[in-house]
Amino acid sequence: MFWLPLLLLAWVATGLSCARLCLAAYRTAPPGAALEHRHELTLYETAFLSGGPARVTDLTLVSMARARRLLLARTGWATVVDPVGGDDMERSVLGAIGPAGQSPIAPVRRAAAGTEAMRALADRLVAAGLALPDGTWSGVAGAVRQVRASAAVVLALGAAALLMPAQEAADRTPGDVHIAFWFALPLATALACLAVARFEIHPYPRWASPAGQRLLSALPARGGSDLTAVAVRGTRALADPDLRAAFTHRDTAHRGH
Repeated sequence: MFWLPLLLLAWVATGLSCARLCLAAYRTAPPGAALEHRHELTLYETAFLSGGPARVTDLTLVSMARARRLLLARTGWATVVDPVGGDDMERSVLGAIGPAGQSPIAPVRRAAAGTEAMRALADRLVAAGLALPDGTWSGVAGAVRQVRASAAVVLALGAAALLMPAQEAADRTPGDVHIAFWFALPLATALACLAVARFEIHPYPRWASPAGQRLLSALPARGGSDLTAVAVRGTRALADPDLRAAFTHRDTAHRGH
């Protein structure tokens, strides 16, 4: 019976990790989700739910470049042509570029992510039940990793229990079956929890809540412009090779300066 403390540890690890995953999954469905049918997404909101602050900044840069108010070079640099922003997000991006009027795209994306306009956009979507509160994605992903780790711990503890020398050799085979059965219970619980999580909330959402994801999935049915494609799929949806190159080389350009 020396294996009983190991079984207790296996159940504690499984119970705590599964409880954390259930709580994290519950938080991905905020109370405001019932309002989704009354909300029509703007381009900025679509970009945020699809790819977060970085996607919103990319969309703003592309939109300003399309209007000839910003130049995006193939080398990954943004140059201001018109310093007057048309809305709060454009003014935030212009402020992130800086008074010199020129900057690599990579630091612009990082600076724009922390602006008041971006926080207001995020807060508005969270309040509407369409976006996840800050940290929810890391909570779900971390909880899934913890359940996987607990399953590995159960296997290790079960193996240790089977290899304990305290069992009599004559009783080893039936004893092994008995011990394996008890350790199979927490293992099955952990695996079932992972299976439910994968079925219910996979792919694990980072920005959009389930309500927000449903609105995003309805976008193709309503049609869309080139900017809508950028908001949903990112800069890889750009048809202009020069613009695509500007975003492809943004990190390289920043490291070179």
